[in-house]
Order: sequence, then structure tokens, then C-alpha cells
Amino acid sequence: MSETARTVVIEAFGGPEVLELQDRPVGEPGPGQVRIRHKACGLNFIDVYQRTGLYPLQLPHALGMEASGVIEAVGDGVTHLNVGDRAAYASAPPGAYTEARVMPAAQVCPLPDEIGFDEGAAMMLKGLTVDYLFHRTTPLSRGDTVLFHAAAGGVGLIACQWAKSEGITLIGTAGSDEKCELAKAHGATHVINYRTENFTEKVRELTGGKGVDVVMDSVGADTFEGSLDCLKPLGMMISFGNASGPVPPVNIGILGQKGSLKITRPTLFTHIADHAACQAMARRLFGKVTGGEVKIRIDQRFPLEQIADAHGALEARQTTGSTILEL
Repeated sequence: MSETARTVVIEAFGGPEVLELQDRPVGEPGPGQVRIRHKACGLNFIDVYQRTGLYPLQLPHALGMEASGVIEAVGDGVTHLNVGDRAAYASAPPGAYTEARVMPAAQVCPLPDEIGFDEGAAMMLKGLTVDYLFHRTTPLSRGDTVLFHAAAGGVGLIACQWAKSEGITLIGTAGSDEKCELAKAHGATHVINYRTENFTEKVRELTGGKGVDVVMDSVGADTFEGSLDCLKPLGMMISFGNASGPVPPVNIGILGQKGSLKITRPTLFTHIADHAACQAMARRLFGKVTGGEVKIRIDQRFPLEQIADAHGALEARQTTGSTILEL
């Protein structure tokens, strides 16, 4: 097939200026693959990590991990999708910033009719991340307390609503009073402006000195040490991102000194690697959205050709909620 699709590609690691829009051939799906015509694409911090080389890719490489659209062709062995189906995904390999692509089918999920394509593109990576944080990383029960950094971001606003829907107390941090109010409006029990308050001291105050059961931290270097001091004995630190830079090497002995703490560094792609697990996680996420417990907030929209501006806004922490690329 000679059809081409506009696709965002990098040929070198660097700033937003390395993002190029190229016409690339699409092709036909092989066994276990589908061809999907995108309606919208999602934007995530992992895209920045890949662009800068923090998460290295073999260059040149297309970028983007999340999109929604319509299935145009199905390869042999694919049974959960048909031509014409609405679908959405968060999946490797990168390449979602495009009009159409051929890709592995296992992590592409049928999208319910009640969920729009824009929402589908905005929710998959962030929503599936929240699912594994709350359901697959460490046991959480009604009444438990979680500290969630960057609570007004795309993942954070979903997490605030998810926690409220399951009776979990969520203490959210954000970098402005406006962002704190946004997190509170989406279900955070308490909010802390980390620019004007010491979040560790405030968490201790809010928990009567006990600390929280779990910290969920996508910020990384800036919040790591303070987060450990927010945990109660036997608490779990989930470090799942590096928005402020990677966490420096840790002396594991400090976990014993601070109360036999636990720590993990998960990635979404481990959790969704199994087809059945991925589809089950997506159904749980879709259920939260169609049931009204989670609303997907899209606060920024950029045309595909303004991808550099979109990356710049995300890195400068000028975004709230989710950001999508319009095709």
C-alpha cells in the first residue's frame, strides 16, 4: 500500500525543536497487527523522556504512546477487533503521533460508544496508570491515605476522582493555588501548594503525625526524599515518573531507618504486556468513565503540526488535565 501518513519523528535527541513532521508509508497489518486511522492523539511525559534520550530509542523514531481512532484493517490472529471498530490504546512501540499506523493489536482496546475519540486519546495512558497504581501495585483499602504529587495533571485529576470513588483519602500536591483548587474540585481530600508550604510537614499535620500508607510520585528528584518522610512505618513509595529529573541513587539502608519502608519503580508497559490483563484494565477504566465516577478533562488542544509547542507547554508545567493532538 502506497498511502502515507503525517507522522512526528525525531532523528536526534534534544529539545522540542528536534520534532519533525514527515510523510511516512503506512502499509498493511501482518499477523497479530491492526491498521488504525487516528482521530486524536494523547500527550504524555514519557514522550518527553523519549525525545530527550532519557529513555533511549533507536533513531530515527516516531513518537507518541497513545491515541484513538477506527480500525481500518486486521491481520491474521486478531480476534478482539474488527474493521470499523472504534478503538483506543496506550502502547509500545512509540509512533502514535500520526494520522494512521500499523501496530501490534494486543494492547489496542475496543472503545465504548459512550466515550468520544478525544476522551479516548486523552485517557488511556493516564487512566491505565491510575488503574495499576490503585489496583495492581500494593493493596489499598477504603479508608487508606495516599499522597499524590502533581495532583492537577492528567494522571493526577483521574487519580483524585478514582480515590474518591473507592473511599481512599487522597492528599494532593500542586504548584499553585489554582492547581490545588482544581485537584480539590476533582475529589482530593486535602491539597498542598508545595511552593508555599513544606509538603512533608503538612502531611504529618494532616495525618496526626502518622504519615500516609502510600506515596504516588511522578515528579522524581525534587520530591523523593520528602516523600519518604511522609510514609508511615511499612508504607509504600511508588516512584512512577521523573518530571523534575531522575531520582539519584538511593542507599537502601535508609528504608530501614525510616520505618521498614517499601519502594517500587513500576512502568505501565509491564502491567499491560499481557493481552488479557491490558483488556481487563481498560474495561475497568472505561467503567469508571461511563459510570460517571471519572471525568476526563482535556484542557489543551494542539494541531499535530504544533507538536513542539505542546511539548514545550508540558515541560514548563503550564498544562492541567490532559492534552491532545488534533488531526
